Amino acid sequence: MATPALTLHLSRVARHWPFSSPLFKPVLYPCARIVPKLPFRRRVGFSCNLSRRFTVAASISPDLSNTGNHGLDDERYDVIVVGGGHAGCEAALASARLGARTLLLTLNIDRIAWQPCNPAVGGPAKSQLVHEVDALGGEIGKIADRCYLQKRILNTSRGPAVRALRAQTDKREYAMQMREIVESAPNLSIREAMVTDILLGKNDDIEGVRTFFGMNFYAPSVILTTGTFMSGKIWVGRTSMPAGRAGESASLGLTENLQRLGFETDRLKTGTPARVDRRTVDYSGLEPQHGDEEVGWFSFDVDFHVEREQMCCYLTRTTKSTHQLIRENLHETPTYGGWVEAKGPRYCPSIEDKIVRFKDKESHQIFLEPEGRNVPELYVQGFSTGLPERLQLPLLRTLPGLENCSMLRPAYAVEYDYLPAHQCSRSLMTKKIGGLFFSGQINGTTGYEEAAAQGIVSGINAARHADGKSLIVFERESSYIGTLIDDLVTKDLREPYRMLTSRSEHRLLLRSDNADSRLTPLGREIGLIDDRRWKLHQDKQARISEEKKRLKSVRISGGDLSANVTSLSNQPVKDFSTLESLLKKPHVEYKVLDKHGYGNEMLSRVEKECVEIDIKYEGFILRQQNQLQQMVHQQHKRLPEDLDYNAITTLSLEAREKLSKVRPQTIGQASRVGGVNPADITALLIILEANRRIAYQEKRLQLLNAVKTDTDRHVSAVSLKETNSS
Repeated sequence: MATPALTLHLSRVARHWPFSSPLFKPVLYPCARIVPKLPFRRRVGFSCNLSRRFTVAASISPDLSNTGNHGLDDERYDVIVVGGGHAGCEAALASARLGARTLLLTLNIDRIAWQPCNPAVGGPAKSQLVHEVDALGGEIGKIADRCYLQKRILNTSRGPAVRALRAQTDKREYAMQMREIVESAPNLSIREAMVTDILLGKNDDIEGVRTFFGMNFYAPSVILTTGTFMSGKIWVGRTSMPAGRAGESASLGLTENLQRLGFETDRLKTGTPARVDRRTVDYSGLEPQHGDEEVGWFSFDVDFHVEREQMCCYLTRTTKSTHQLIRENLHETPTYGGWVEAKGPRYCPSIEDKIVRFKDKESHQIFLEPEGRNVPELYVQGFSTGLPERLQLPLLRTLPGLENCSMLRPAYAVEYDYLPAHQCSRSLMTKKIGGLFFSGQINGTTGYEEAAAQGIVSGINAARHADGKSLIVFERESSYIGTLIDDLVTKDLREPYRMLTSRSEHRLLLRSDNADSRLTPLGREIGLIDDRRWKLHQDKQARISEEKKRLKSVRISGGDLSANVTSLSNQPVKDFSTLESLLKKPHVEYKVLDKHGYGNEMLSRVEKECVEIDIKYEGFILRQQNQLQQMVHQQHKRLPEDLDYNAITTLSLEAREKLSKVRPQTIGQASRVGGVNPADITALLIILEANRRIAYQEKRLQLLNAVKTDTDRHVSAVSLKETNSS
């Protein structure tokens, strides 16, 4: 069984609060019991690797092999990452950069960081994840900034909490760039292999992995990021074949091994649309979708802000002929034909699901998006299907502009094994086996961004576990990463999970623009942010702070600026108004100050946007901060790991069952478990208070007994002295 590990909880950190604020200090907790909060002190230097206890050379432990042959076929590492997708790359890089000797095992080195579905990064809520991964020192945002074909900011007419950057990327360039980074990373080795077995030690903690060809690799931390490959099967109509994705073999044997170790497994499904030859598309009647003139960036590192020529995407729509062809052939699809029962993604449905679920809609939007600068393939977004290949080209040709198109690759559905993530703690380490971590689609998520976010967390924690350090937990009010992981491990999810802004109760505090102010200090503390990046961050925050002070102090009376602000906001401007008060008015943006010479030329466009948001939404932000402060004390009350929920008769039967299964770590997490109602939470709070009082009385009694013992000893000593004197 997993031994209790110390856990470092990341509390709320935002630009609006100093990092030293008591509310936002990460604290150390043993998982087995409640202890007082300990201060989390930041190291000034970047010397986190100097005192590592990681292994530095391959070595063989003779008691780990029962073959008696200890040759070069057995190798030892600190961390082993299984799978070279987006979760695997972030996990391996984070681990290696923290000084852990890391091995990345992948089925195909040529497909590292491949984008098998839409080659795009970002979108609503997903862009927040990318910004947060970058703020911690991850790679997905930097690669997307280097390889974009087009960029657009979505939801620009709405508030900053839901605005989202989306980039169409060059699929092959993206994979090549990430592979170069992975291959050149110190402490990181890559090897092609199919892992079939998890190796356990004497205490049922992880010891390593065994491959299909009998190689043993040993490490105290193992991360599984298997994607859609674990017992994967692709379907085109009624025809299927074992595969993780088109042209790549499935990973076989690992599911059965995990089941023997006591893990629960299930099946999920996803799919990808056909690719068409863009040279055979008639664009004359299609609606062009151009990129933004002012390019947005995922990375907070300005060295990656290099603009490139953008490519155009196009919008078409389904027709009555499309819908009719699908309805007539629903029985030919794996889902409606009945030979695949695995759940598909709710928020990225196949075209047949759209036709069935939204019968009242006459048409659906379909986007045509390039897959690269130098390849003819177009991705037909929103048109994934499980229909037989013989029907796919006729179906494509029902779309305006595609009447004479050529199909380069057929669409297919893929079903695969996953492990419901309630079997993991919020550090992403499994509850059953210490040192074993799950990340990405194996946890039931869908999307490159969700995978990357889990990957960097598991990479950090696997390295820390191997080094005997406390594990890090991201609270849901600290980040979208925290919200994602909390949802995964708390809720019993049975369909692919996609991150949405509506899933975060604190989204106004967890915006893309302030991800660095929330998480870069932690990235620095962990050891993933180097001196150059840290100085960039500090300089940016200093400029933002100084500009907000300047806007508070500079006042104006009358003039062109006042007239412009009045016309934009339909509100009068008082004499001697501060520039800050002008920015708070509706429809007044920072560029209005620039126009009239009151802006700060030393600030970048991004920094001006940060200043504007902080000032314009200050009231709303303060209100959400206050709400957060009121709830945080109760939400973060720890639940004992050995708490017997079945023995608490004041809990409902459903709550006892669900809480025993999920085993939440805090009251807040327990409140989000499906089937647990407010009365159950009240019962838990009463139990915690009763336990606290019992512990207090026991401690008080021990103290009184100790005082009494000391007093008795003193009296005995005095009596003995008097006796000797007489």
